[in-house]
Amino acid sequence: MPQADAIAADDAVTPRQGEVLDAVLELLVEGRDTLTMTAVARRASCSKETLYKWFGDRDGLLTATVRWQASKVRAGNWDRQHLDADALAESLEAFAANWLTVISSKTSVALNRVAIAHAGSGRSDLGRIVLANGRFAIGERLKPLLEAAREAGLIAFNDAEAAFRTFFGLVGRDVQVRLLLGDGLVLSKAEIVADAERAVAQFLMLYGRRN
Repeated sequence: MPQADAIAADDAVTPRQGEVLDAVLELLVEGRDTLTMTAVARRASCSKETLYKWFGDRDGLLTATVRWQASKVRAGNWDRQHLDADALAESLEAFAANWLTVISSKTSVALNRVAIAHAGSGRSDLGRIVLANGRFAIGERLKPLLEAAREAGLIAFNDAEAAFRTFFGLVGRDVQVRLLLGDGLVLSKAEIVADAERAVAQFLMLYGRRN
């Protein structure tokens, strides 16, 4: 199928396209890891022709689904020209809370389980798709904030990727691994906020500028 009209990484997803991507996630949560365009079209009440027009092919659909899920993780609103310690902490906490909320959701757990299974069996490129459009894309979304904070003299580091990986580890701890392995861990909103604040405090203790 032609892919000329497939959704690009920086294109806005329309409400109707969002409904289709939510349908994909629903199917994954239900354990239907062998996704077909027919199954998605049936669940989303649309034609396969529309799916091919919007997403190009099955991998294009899966890529858009991963981006759709990862887009929920944001670093808050911050202004490079007026970035201070309070604004930095607030933005990092917003990112941490969003990320914990997303990775602990049933949809993310299902998507990651399928991606891991496919990566191990060589059945598809879903593992690569999730890595590129999930973890790596989220890192590129937060690094500008870290670099702006360094320019403002709020934190110090030599390598943005290393700093991000440290932050990522402090936020996630063992939560994602436990969920992927079937642990019944349930994080309340209050617990997520508290964990986000703790992770940011630890990160700033490690990377904060000491006068």
